[in-house]
Amino acid sequence: MPADALPATPLLGADDPPPFRVLDGNPDSPFLITCDHAGRTLPRALGNLGLPAEELERHIAWDIGAAKVTEHLARRLGSFAILQTYSRLAIDCNRPLGAQSSIAELSEATVIPGNRGVTPAEAERRARAIFRPYHERIERELERRERAGVPTVYVAVHSFTPRFLGVERAVHAGVLYGKDARFAHEVLARLRAEGSFSVGDNEPYSVSELSDYGVIQHAERRSHPYVELEIRQDLIAGEPGQLEWAERLARILADAAHDWHRRQSP
Repeated sequence: MPADALPATPLLGADDPPPFRVLDGNPDSPFLITCDHAGRTLPRALGNLGLPAEELERHIAWDIGAAKVTEHLARRLGSFAILQTYSRLAIDCNRPLGAQSSIAELSEATVIPGNRGVTPAEAERRARAIFRPYHERIERELERRERAGVPTVYVAVHSFTPRFLGVERAVHAGVLYGKDARFAHEVLARLRAEGSFSVGDNEPYSVSELSDYGVIQHAERRSHPYVELEIRQDLIAGEPGQLEWAERLARILADAAHDWHRRQSP
């Protein structure tokens, strides 16, 4: 994009929060946990994108419960975690830049007035302020680990709605992956062995280079073991469920990572 096409005013002002927050954890922990849709804040410059306040409390704005699960999980594993501050409605940090869903004009059945007709310059302004700093921070952590010889297990935490466009979802949680299913299948087998809930295999979503960014860019392309986890929002809307799922996932992930690294050792 030509320099003179870029907007002169940065998206984030002095009163806006940073685009992400980090839990540092133990620098030797193999786990790197991300929460791409942790927050529902909108930059002041974008107002409410033409939406009533109640719309910004729904799944279209963020992954309900995912941030707290990420925080509890990171503390139990002693791991690095990074949580995105801004609503996916400003720009989705788990979509490739330029994808139709990167700055969505329609989310589920809701029109987003403030995203209609966004210019390339405005899309770049949002990417510079939110998307790029978040992913650059993940890259810096991955590079630190490589220099220090610390292995990485990449875990992306998300949540999903019990009903989508009027259709009930049968699964309670989903284990997602792209071309490399190996570590995800280790986690899937352990979750299914719990026996008390239904776990989807690449359900209710599946990972692809068109629909996902984080696990593709930071894990699959770097050949790190990874898993993308989806938890149904009604199960983690409150603290008891958040703690329950964090404890369950911490145990399962630690066990799966231990077996994984044991098998990789010469």
